[in-house]
Amino acid sequence: MLGGTVAQRRLGFWRRAAVAFVVPVLQVWTKRTWTGQENLPPEGGVIVVPNHISQFDPLVVAHFVYGSGRWPRFLAKGSLWRVPVLGPLLRKTLQIPVERGSVEAVRSIDVLVDAVHQGGAIIVYPEGTTTREPDLWPMRGKTGAARLALATGAPVVPVASWGAQQVFHPQTKKFSVRPRVPVTVTAGKPVDLSRWAGATPTKAVLDQMTEVIMLSVRELVGDLRGGTPPPLYARPPRPSGRPE
Repeated sequence: MLGGTVAQRRLGFWRRAAVAFVVPVLQVWTKRTWTGQENLPPEGGVIVVPNHISQFDPLVVAHFVYGSGRWPRFLAKGSLWRVPVLGPLLRKTLQIPVERGSVEAVRSIDVLVDAVHQGGAIIVYPEGTTTREPDLWPMRGKTGAARLALATGAPVVPVASWGAQQVFHPQTKKFSVRPRVPVTVTAGKPVDLSRWAGATPTKAVLDQMTEVIMLSVRELVGDLRGGTPPPLYARPPRPSGRPE
């Protein structure tokens, strides 16, 4: 499916350039097992919610989503848009800046809602950061994906990946450039959030939706790893003054 859909043929110069650089590298660097791509709708707005085990897994997930026929659009810290070269590249490839801890955070939600309504495949890491669970099982999530789902009504598709930690391990910081690292990615069926359709986005509602989303992701991760997942990990508090 790589490069075969109408959506992919309309990428334009910058996205084509990104594909031409990144995809061949990943095809050598990783040995891929992909399943469940049929659960990603071929068009229309969709919210993709992966687990987060490594700083390398966004590339793995992006490759998977692109291989399904969709253009992956990630959320990233707004400060990255102010970095020379990187900022313009992120803009040209339709990634989405998110500001935290300010009035701009509210505007960021509006940008995300618009991106979904425009038919984007928006990738939201509900954990907000790489997992701090000692064995890399999923943590409890933050409410951003639930808030976006409630605002748009778009399907929320859980995704699980495993293997990216062999390229870069978030705890040991060990980095590997050996080729053909096995990585497995699977997408599940959209999470059933119908009971909250039209609900007011109160803290209780968003927390309940987030729990259901994260449990769906956790079960997929358990299937990939061939084990019984533990309860969602409660992240330890960060030192005062440090952002998530």
